[in-house]
Amino acid sequence: MTDALLYSLVAGIFVGLAAGYIGSLMVLKRMALVGDALSHVALPGLALGILLHFNVFLGAFAFLFVAAVVTWYLEQTTKMSVESIVGVLFVLALAIGILLTPEPDLLEALFGDITAVTLEYAVAAVAVSVPIVVLTRLIYTQVVLSLISDELARSTGIPVSRVNLLYLLLVAVVVAAGIQIVGSLLVGALVIVPAAAMKNVSSNLTRYAVLSGISGVVSAVSGILLSSFLDVPAGPLVVIVGFVIFLVAIVAHRVAGHMRRPTGAA
Repeated sequence: MTDALLYSLVAGIFVGLAAGYIGSLMVLKRMALVGDALSHVALPGLALGILLHFNVFLGAFAFLFVAAVVTWYLEQTTKMSVESIVGVLFVLALAIGILLTPEPDLLEALFGDITAVTLEYAVAAVAVSVPIVVLTRLIYTQVVLSLISDELARSTGIPVSRVNLLYLLLVAVVVAAGIQIVGSLLVGALVIVPAAAMKNVSSNLTRYAVLSGISGVVSAVSGILLSSFLDVPAGPLVVIVGFVIFLVAIVAHRVAGHMRRPTGAA
């Protein structure tokens, strides 16, 4: 096993866990498409990192951070939905990113490159993923309660506006962390697909969040290993593995429902 593969697996385990875990909240909030669109906002940051020769993770995070804050602010001060705001930012960032990114580096920016994963990146991935899971766990109940009733959440003392901002910033960090592995084009799927797969097979919120995280780990690690074996980009394979898990979960849910059905029921 090469050093790059080892570092990729370490990063994949922790980023996959964090992505799946926080992705369970995105699915509950019905923001799956928002998560995918937000990931593309990182492309201009990647382009600037490549052009100016600084850490592309920092460039990606800077743009994602600004996008998260702008999205939160506009949601608070206008009548626009989060989907509309992120959609506008998405197309703008994608256009700018494609124009700025040098053509030889565009494929890597869009689909990632596990061969370029370094020890520093792996350490950074662990360092950001653990706090993401911890902080997401701390605000999980608050976010869910605000989904049920925004007024009820406020009446219980939950600072809904600040919690939503923290949530968006956590999404921005996990998206930035996953870009090296799956690329800016597909990193949104790493956040959404595992959570979507586990939604119908989870009996409670805690189980749902944990299974989503585990599904994220399995998707990331399996995709990385297949990528190393087949010598193709990891990003598409991570997504394909996640989709297979999604299909298996649907079949398992239908089979379990059929087995619970009373004999003779229509």
